[in-house]
Amino acid sequence: MTVRSLGGHGAGAPAGLLLAAGEGSRLGRPKATLELDGERLVDRGVRTLRDAGCSPVLVVAGAEPVEVIGAVVVPNAGWRDGMGSSLRAGLAALPPGCPAVVVALVDQPLVTAAAVERLIAAYEEGAGIAVATYGGAPRNPVLLRAAHLAGAAEAAVGDMGARGYLRANPERVTHVPCDDVAAPDDIDTPEDLAAMARRPRRPEG
Repeated sequence: MTVRSLGGHGAGAPAGLLLAAGEGSRLGRPKATLELDGERLVDRGVRTLRDAGCSPVLVVAGAEPVEVIGAVVVPNAGWRDGMGSSLRAGLAALPPGCPAVVVALVDQPLVTAAAVERLIAAYEEGAGIAVATYGGAPRNPVLLRAAHLAGAAEAAVGDMGARGYLRANPERVTHVPCDDVAAPDDIDTPEDLAAMARRPRRPEG
């Protein structure tokens, strides 16, 4: 779908939700406090969401307790059940009346504020669900308007996250190309981390 203006939505600023509860089994340690370019991944993710205008920003923690400046930490005791449990915990912790939320993953540090801003722009133009795409493929982050939060939480099982809900409702999804401002690369292994540390830097936006 293309972004279309529906007018009259009175869209307020979306919250930001950073999922950071996993143990990083292939990496050998939890990812939240892993450092890249001298900054913890959890701090980098929170900064990205805040710089894009998300407020408040929530971090779902699990395998490793974290304290984060500028964010509300939401403990997820069921983190071993997979990403779906973290998404449900984070959505349940959103403040009453929250108009929308941008969901991001802590292990994708090349997602930038510019990519999040594009999702927010799509939302302000009337999109109910906005998904960043790279090479035409939907990845992360994802923006969900309030009307979709209950459905996304219900569909979040195992490691599915919001993906199951999006696949079940393709007609409601606005694809937002972000190839030129971000990348969806994951840090899953020590090799991934080493490769990312060696990457050429480009200005963040």
